Amino acid sequence: MLRTARWQMPRAIWHKIDRNPAADREQGEVMSDYTDLDKKQDMSVLHSMGYAQELERRMSSFSNFAVSFSIICILSGGINSLAQATAGAGGAAIGIGWPIGCFVSLVFAVAMAQISSAYPTAGGLYHWGSILGNRFTGWLTAWFNLLGLVTVLGAINVGTYYFFMGSFGTSYFGLTDTTVVRIVFLIIITGAQALVNHMGIGLTAKLTDFSGYLIFATAIVLSAVCLFAAPSYEIGRLFTFANYSGEAGGNVWPATSGTWVFLLGLLLPIYTITGYDASAHTSEETVKAAHSVPRGMVSSVLWSALFGYIMLCSFVLMLPNMDDAAKQGWNVFFWAMDAQVNPVVKDILYFAILVSQWLCGLATVTSVSRMIFAFSRDGGLPASKALAKVSPKYRTPVAAIWTGSILSVLFVWGSSLVSIGDTPVYTIVVSCTVIFLFFSFAIPITLGLFAWGTSKWDKMGPWNIGEGAFKLFAVLTVLAMILIFVLGVQPPNGPALYVTVGFLVLAGIVWFGFEKRRFKGPPIGDEVARRQAEIAAAEKAVGEH
Repeated sequence: MLRTARWQMPRAIWHKIDRNPAADREQGEVMSDYTDLDKKQDMSVLHSMGYAQELERRMSSFSNFAVSFSIICILSGGINSLAQATAGAGGAAIGIGWPIGCFVSLVFAVAMAQISSAYPTAGGLYHWGSILGNRFTGWLTAWFNLLGLVTVLGAINVGTYYFFMGSFGTSYFGLTDTTVVRIVFLIIITGAQALVNHMGIGLTAKLTDFSGYLIFATAIVLSAVCLFAAPSYEIGRLFTFANYSGEAGGNVWPATSGTWVFLLGLLLPIYTITGYDASAHTSEETVKAAHSVPRGMVSSVLWSALFGYIMLCSFVLMLPNMDDAAKQGWNVFFWAMDAQVNPVVKDILYFAILVSQWLCGLATVTSVSRMIFAFSRDGGLPASKALAKVSPKYRTPVAAIWTGSILSVLFVWGSSLVSIGDTPVYTIVVSCTVIFLFFSFAIPITLGLFAWGTSKWDKMGPWNIGEGAFKLFAVLTVLAMILIFVLGVQPPNGPALYVTVGFLVLAGIVWFGFEKRRFKGPPIGDEVARRQAEIAAAEKAVGEH
């Protein structure tokens, strides 16, 4: 039965793996020291899971790191959601809250890295949920992750739109925020992101590699500018607790206690430091994936946490006055930059941040499309045959790329037109997206807690923290998931509770009413052997040798 079947990793594959090579950046060329033996071993791992090497394995270890680092993008969430801290617990929300929230994200990343090393496949979360659990847990994980990714792509690009309006759109182009302007902007930037992804992982990886360097450089320069413009270096404000909930903080948070507003401020780092599952989603395009993917996942979180901390602490020190900053609510970043920074320097920084945010969306399209592709090749979605098709010319899942991109724009457009009470449906759904993503992380990790050492998971990958450490991180994951869910459904995001519960009820109805009989899940056991002819044909069709 599928519940007890296991996936076997050939022992010969797990040999000593050297550090990953630097990428040979030219289209059509292979990694400089990625040998035929390395390639054969990567393909053998994929074949042993029942899948063909249809996507092109062109991403270096750094590229795998960069795609997750780009989606995390401290210049996106760290800036666009900054008011959750400054209009909440004040300086302590950054000085103390940021490291705590980043540790919560690191807990998930380390546990996921352990699993990704054993199962390096596109759409990894879905595959892990199936292998370590059963068809239902895999299917549920897939839908949590897919819905989270599609809606978070829309939310990222909406954030880019509002940053553009605040930086250049209104002052330089005279634009006014309307639904039409917003949707046209989203169509343009999302279409460009999809087009780049369509044209191959080589071009996408070059741009996300550049994004990694750009984020590092911009964060350093922004930090330096903030420190230079700071009226004084009042370090104590980073560890001073305040309560700016209600009117004092521009109503970013409803009036509540100081303890509770500090906890709510943890959502800034938790929501910013996410998206590192992109390293897993691009496993089949990464060389020596069993080693590169877990390292990319963990390092993207660590570097984002460090540089984000330096950048945001510098920004807090630049603020003329914490009380006045809190009153600005969501406009705090532009207010402070206008007041403290030279206009030319400010515009240069704004442009670099805007480019970084667009590249964040670009990497998210990559992640979304690989999830759609992976779920579709096992028949998990309507029109799965078309969505799982890979372009022989570009070696990308073209239909999946454009479908995910179009759905994200349609989501923003449709949900912006409908409100429940005074709250747009868009706002309600976006408050659920990260909850959905973290649920998709937590399900396979929790299953792994019980599957370790059983027939479902008796072979570890080369990146192995050991049973004791993994189980510790798995337990911490469960506790962290409870914290995220409780915080994520608090006012003003109360409706997120009903959306999440409603989704679970609907998922149960769909599964037991339809999908339990139809959906077979990923190939396991004898099915893998039966697929070998199909694998060979699929690889021949895309020109894989």
